[in-house]
Amino acid sequence: MSSYKTSKIFVIGGTGAQGLPVIRGLVSDGKYHCKVLTRDANSYRAKQLAELPNVSLLEGTLADEEILRAGYSGCDGAFVNIDGFNTGEKAEIYWTIRAYELALECGIKFFVHGNLDFVYKKSGYDPKFRTGHYDGKGRMAEWILQQTKDNGHKMGAAIFTTGPYIEMSIAVGTPMTPRVEDGVVTWRVPLGQGSVVHVSLEDCAGYVRWLFDNPERANGMDLEVAIDHIDYSDLAKAFEKVTGHPARYIDTSLDEYWASDLSIAKIGDTPAGYNADLNDKSTMTVRQNFTGFWNLWKYSGQNKGVVRRDYALLDEILPHRIKSAEEWLRKEEERGRKEGLGGLWDRVQPANLRPILKIAEDGRSGKL
Repeated sequence: MSSYKTSKIFVIGGTGAQGLPVIRGLVSDGKYHCKVLTRDANSYRAKQLAELPNVSLLEGTLADEEILRAGYSGCDGAFVNIDGFNTGEKAEIYWTIRAYELALECGIKFFVHGNLDFVYKKSGYDPKFRTGHYDGKGRMAEWILQQTKDNGHKMGAAIFTTGPYIEMSIAVGTPMTPRVEDGVVTWRVPLGQGSVVHVSLEDCAGYVRWLFDNPERANGMDLEVAIDHIDYSDLAKAFEKVTGHPARYIDTSLDEYWASDLSIAKIGDTPAGYNADLNDKSTMTVRQNFTGFWNLWKYSGQNKGVVRRDYALLDEILPHRIKSAEEWLRKEEERGRKEGLGGLWDRVQPANLRPILKIAEDGRSGKL
């Protein structure tokens, strides 16, 4: 049996949008126990997790080495997905380093880093693509893989690289929140002819479970996942096909986007991490950060640009993964009706839009 095999996993980021399904996937059959770090054990999301079998909570902050040691204590695995919109890019880099080092110190066998693409590097260091919440994670992923070459005999590690959740395309408080204009569901975003590597949260559970189930193969791997490179014209056509209601994508300029009434535009001059300091020259504003974000997708169309994916590998790892916007929309339409949430047409109405991201639910609050 591999020395990387794990049974009890310490989770940082467990109450986030990705963390909830990942934990459900890990504990679903009793193979793994998850110890989950949360700033508030009485929060709605923490209580959801506490009701699951094989889940325990640890109240505290990741910016506390003793809390991290307590989290790793008694565990042999770690899933670390730091919320960069809480920490800011600079603090995320430091605490990712310490989280990795303390995992080694505490005897963790296998470490999974929740990641995003290092787009600044992938673009050849073109400044128009600088996206702090992506680059902070991406450069740490490279650092972890390099460290693993030296420390792999003590602790294996894998990188789990995602992208914008497709759930964000029908939620409030995201960069791509839809509007209903004259009875037409409308996405007004500065995407041009590009596409977004949207990720299904349901599939995240399957991918992370695969990483922990197959640590020997996963060790040293950067598993970059997506449903597909989704063009928003195709997203709108799929919405129409599934719901029978009209939908459209309207390309906008960045100036129009930042002058809009989207919630993200209203906080454009605030720090991209709500615990970051705008007086610190390293801190990007929301506007700077998401200008780079939209540029990277504008130049990632058809799996030929800045951000690419190996879909054949993903088919091998997760054969039943969601493979198109239409497939996801059909599943979501069915799930919504089954759970009493209503169909997608009802759910995208302004009064019915709900958050998917924890930051939107919390209202940019909470200590690091």
